[in-house]
Amino acid sequence: MASKSKSTVSKTPVLPVAEGETPWTPDEIAGLRIRLEAEVEQTRIDLAEVEQELAGRMSEGPDGAGKDPADVGASNFERDQELSVATNVRVVLDQAEMALQHFNNGSYGTCELCAKPIGKMRLSAFPRATLCLSCKQREERR
Repeated sequence: MASKSKSTVSKTPVLPVAEGETPWTPDEIAGLRIRLEAEVEQTRIDLAEVEQELAGRMSEGPDGAGKDPADVGASNFERDQELSVATNVRVVLDQAEMALQHFNNGSYGTCELCAKPIGKMRLSAFPRATLCLSCKQREERR
């Protein structure tokens, strides 16, 4: 009987915290997982919509003969914008999926560069963070 209850109880991961922060509560951890899962799902939906719009733009055919140059320019600009949006959405999806993967394998919340805790406050604000604040600031100065 005891083995049955062990198999049905899911283990709450232990997430690292930065110096001076309080430990994560099970409710905070569960909420963080839900946020990550929801972000992955919503971003997949967003990406499908963006890719559908982009496919429509690409299927409009070649721009050129007989079209006003301003129309051609506007069409090219809109296509470039759609490509940029699609790329950005893919990056967000990759980040969210990677964060969820780290969450599931127990490495979530640890800085990829210095291996110190990212910090509870930072992860609460930006759950896809992979760098602690110090490493992120150093990266942005480069």
